[in-house]
Amino acid sequence: MSTPIRASTILPGRREDIELHTADGLTLVGELALPLEREPAGTLVCLHPLPTHGGMMDSHVLRKAAWRLPALADLAVLRFNTRGTSSVRGTSEGAFDNAVSERFDVAAAIEYAEFAELPNIWLVGWSFGTDLTIRYGCDPAVAGAILLSPPLRYSAPDDLTQWAESGKPLTALVPEFDDYLRPDEARERFGVVPQAEVIGVDGGKHLWVGNAETALDEIVRRVNPAVPVPLPTTWDGPVETGDVSAYADRTVASFADTPVPGPAQRRAG
Repeated sequence: MSTPIRASTILPGRREDIELHTADGLTLVGELALPLEREPAGTLVCLHPLPTHGGMMDSHVLRKAAWRLPALADLAVLRFNTRGTSSVRGTSEGAFDNAVSERFDVAAAIEYAEFAELPNIWLVGWSFGTDLTIRYGCDPAVAGAILLSPPLRYSAPDDLTQWAESGKPLTALVPEFDDYLRPDEARERFGVVPQAEVIGVDGGKHLWVGNAETALDEIVRRVNPAVPVPLPTTWDGPVETGDVSAYADRTVASFADTPVPGPAQRRAG
């Protein structure tokens, strides 16, 4: 019997709690999800939204990636909490540092994936996580990157230049009604990266509510193009159910009415 894949559905996979150790001496908590009976065809290292506004390794698109993509797309999914960030998995040591010391967090995650011999490593950043990706993710071990709702807030033109010079694929998924950066301006600002692909998401908003499946399809399309998309919406076989109520009062935040630390940000028009 086919079971509909819902927000709380956990498809089969091998999942283990992991710890990352940064060069400045912190321990970060995370999880690695792998296909149940096969080696992964690719790896997603996920960088979550702004922790001061509820972002964490369980932010819904990243959680759905970990719960679905090992089974649906043969992908390994590595999620973790950056310094000072909490979720059900636990709290990472340290404190939020406005995308400065977080460079050690990104390096620790890439290093873990390398040492675990995970193949075809791609970074998937969302909001604040896209700035970490752009600033610190252009690493020799990284095949490419996918950006969800990039605000280009903590990153600078020089950071994009390093991606341009690397030639590594860079895809930005930009919601039509994003709070910070909308498709037309995104195409202009990512224009310095010749290989960058900017995809406007019709009707989408910064939080990807109702559009998570679109994000997952586009991720799979690039990291494991052998898998047909759109991905299935039902599953024939055993499933588990996860608790999504733990975050009912937490959101990545639209940031519209709440001050955000860090550099000044232009409002999207």
